[in-house]
Amino acid sequence: MRNPGRDERVQKDRGRSRRVRPTQQAVRDALFNSLGARVPDARVLDLFAGTGSLGLEALRRGARFAVFVEQNSALAAEIREQLAAEGMAERAEVWRRDAIRVIRELGSTGRQFDIVVADPPYGEAWIPRVLRAIMTGGILAPSGVIVAEGHWRDKPESEPGLVCYREAKYGETTLWFYRPEGG
Repeated sequence: MRNPGRDERVQKDRGRSRRVRPTQQAVRDALFNSLGARVPDARVLDLFAGTGSLGLEALRRGARFAVFVEQNSALAAEIREQLAAEGMAERAEVWRRDAIRVIRELGSTGRQFDIVVADPPYGEAWIPRVLRAIMTGGILAPSGVIVAEGHWRDKPESEPGLVCYREAKYGETTLWFYRPEGG
């Protein structure tokens, strides 16, 4: 097992440890530059938020609202603190729960998002489960986009109802961009 590097931390929550890999600045910049004009006024869902870097960047770039989903209580608290420090708390919600359950709950209340970013733990086959849950839950706006981040080896299979319209590799990290079929 690797030792945590300078961009990777280990957080403990209820006796479990989880490696946290904040999205590198170069990858974050490339992701948001690719999204461009979609970001201002967007409703954003940041799944597996970790440090919240993706949702925070969306808010800084003019997103209307962001929901952060992070199961680790210490990390969720850090996101709340950062939102307050940057004066963005009123434009965000932080949910400390399992991502799939949150997607189901959001779908049951009819909430939809223009941008969904998902940065699940690498190598655990989360991306296909998340894509399926998003489609089943109906939380993606008709012209919305999903951006999944993972190790290049984690390339997901296609998901019915979604088109992978872009794939971008940055070292070991890959971003997969999805939109609804016909969208």
